[in-house]
Amino acid sequence: MNLHEYQAKQLFARYGLPAPVGYACTTPREAEEAASKIGAGPWVVKCQVHAGGRGKAGGVKVVKSKEEIRAFAEHWLGKRLVTYQTDANGQPVNQILVEAATDIDKELYLGAVVDRSSRRVVFMASTEGGVEIEKVAEETPHLIHKIAIDPLAGPMPYQGRELAFKLGLEGKQVQQFTKIFMGLATIFLERDLALIEINPLVITKQGDLICLDGKLGADGNALFRQPDLREMRDQSQEDPREAQAAQWELNYVALDGNIGCMVNGAGGDGYHGHR
Repeated sequence: MNLHEYQAKQLFARYGLPAPVGYACTTPREAEEAASKIGAGPWVVKCQVHAGGRGKAGGVKVVKSKEEIRAFAEHWLGKRLVTYQTDANGQPVNQILVEAATDIDKELYLGAVVDRSSRRVVFMASTEGGVEIEKVAEETPHLIHKIAIDPLAGPMPYQGRELAFKLGLEGKQVQQFTKIFMGLATIFLERDLALIEINPLVITKQGDLICLDGKLGADGNALFRQPDLREMRDQSQEDPREAQAAQWELNYVALDGNIGCMVNGAGGDGYHGHR
């Protein structure tokens, strides 16, 4: 189960991680009021959908006036955003995030996944922030630095410092990065996540680290013990067939066409699917 960016940043705030001040809005008027709460511009307005590539599709914009905010909200709310990660129908835009703009000096990447081969939570960091990590792994894998979390010892501050040094951070940035690393690891483990990602994690012109974006994916098998995350579920972003099946606690994967497979294991599923 995926979360929206604004929901991820709400979790970041609970764990004391730095992120821009922002508000999720469902109407143009709310968007204008959010700008007033934040203070003087410029601001950034972002469509909230479960897909990457929003900026290239026009779903993210830096604005300098409330009139621009209203125009953006009127254009996107109730519409569908099509990106390279969606199908031709796109994803519905029910909310936009209005937040303070950040003076960016450099973009980094920090994320974690469950590595099935090592049976560990593995953190990945790179100086190539703002770019899809899959593309970095394919073209410049040496720029991705990895650290595995011991399931018994848990995340350790020295691991955060090690990643910080590999990214070329110095001074207060090492301490800030270590705090963010420890916070993300704590969120990952306490919230039963399958994925957590900050892309980009930026260094501001003032030399501080800020979580400019946030992507969280929860382990659907653990949602029974994560009531807070269950309440954040947005079924409008899911395939309606999969959402309906989930209500009956069924594992259903929507496929194209009109032929389905009923199987009792991953092996049989893969075999019949490929045939």
